[in-house]
Amino acid sequence: MKFECVPDAPRTLLHWTNEGRFAMDDPVAAQKSPYEVDVSAGKKYFWCACGRSARQPLCDGSHKDTGIAPVVFEAEETKTVYFCGCKATRKKPFCDGTHSSL
Repeated sequence: MKFECVPDAPRTLLHWTNEGRFAMDDPVAAQKSPYEVDVSAGKKYFWCACGRSARQPLCDGSHKDTGIAPVVFEAEETKTVYFCGCKATRKKPFCDGTHSSL
């Protein structure tokens, strides 16, 4: 499997926090369970990392101005995968069960 971040400007949109420091926008949990998706060998998929896409779990460009970029996944084989829906996974773009503790 190949992963890469999509070049996306601006990549570091910052805002002031209540603690008086800069931070990037946080992802929004689209749902607290994974998305079951049938992928095709050789095809690229752009996983929504911000949680704002109306085409979950895939990107529709809604991340614009968030400082968050989608993650590109290229399927090496045709199979079913489970994309993260809560956007808190440590194994982007796949579900690692983190949603169970949210």
